[in-house]
Amino acid sequence: MKDFWLSCGHHLLDRDEGGGLIVTDDFLKVYFARPELTPPPEACVVERALHAALLEDPRRTVGADEIAAMADTDAQENWRVVLEFRDHLLKHPTLEAAYLALIRAGVGRTPPLFLNQLVHVILRNVLDECEDPFVLRAGELFYRSQRVTLHEGSLLVADEETIAGNNPAQVSPLVGMLGIEKSAEIDVLNDDNTETYYERSDRYDMALDLTAGRRGHEALGEVIARWLRHLLAVEASVVPVVELKDARFTWYVGLDTEGTKIGDMLWNGEELDQAAQGQLVALYALRTEGGDRDAPPAYLILGMNAEKMMRMKPQNLLTGLNVKRLEAAT
Repeated sequence: MKDFWLSCGHHLLDRDEGGGLIVTDDFLKVYFARPELTPPPEACVVERALHAALLEDPRRTVGADEIAAMADTDAQENWRVVLEFRDHLLKHPTLEAAYLALIRAGVGRTPPLFLNQLVHVILRNVLDECEDPFVLRAGELFYRSQRVTLHEGSLLVADEETIAGNNPAQVSPLVGMLGIEKSAEIDVLNDDNTETYYERSDRYDMALDLTAGRRGHEALGEVIARWLRHLLAVEASVVPVVELKDARFTWYVGLDTEGTKIGDMLWNGEELDQAAQGQLVALYALRTEGGDRDAPPAYLILGMNAEKMMRMKPQNLLTGLNVKRLEAAT
């Protein structure tokens, strides 16, 4: 098996008998080694001492008085947030359980960065034995913002951070179209370059063709099905929909903010105007396996905003699906 997404830290975790990820000291130490928590030269003795102690024992109990004794109020807040998050992880048997608890009870002060990191490493576990680079690249949509562009009839998505972090220097039509620096060497994933994905997976420098009916569209549906199986124990088929005609629209999940807005319009029987149609990126029909094939599916809708940015919310799959309704058809 070829490794991928090394930056998520999956190699620092253990697994339980059910395949869930178990927190280890090494995994926790990564959070305390973050730049935001590394004391600057001018940091007080209290902050320095706590940082050193947690790198030695990342499960160490930290009293509120220790945080309050820090001279820097910004540092106090950073430590409170990361320790709340650590304590949440340690209260649950697996990272999957900790993530589900956050999503269901409310994320509170948990930074979006930490949520994305949880999705990243959990999805790495979900896709551990996957050998299809199209599916792996589609999985990046779960935790990385994408920029969408239309080019010669194809709908392409590329990593927003990779694009935004580079200057306007351009060397190819694709690079010019996406506004990417020549050193980024962005390629569209295709059958000829799939083997290069593994060595590039942590660089996020491969674009995905999400055109309706093509391999990327199908691959994202497969990731969604695996995500639901792993986190909700729901066996479902997630079938790409190329065109929504005469559908019985009785349940839907918006996979992002724009997808939810489009779903609301369809739910209310409204016709999609040109602007809404232009923001629709991908559509899927979800059915539980063994269910009544005559029963209407749940539709999953992914969109983009007016700036052609796409920020998928995988948590919506865990809170937006009416699992009991779907199971009632089985």
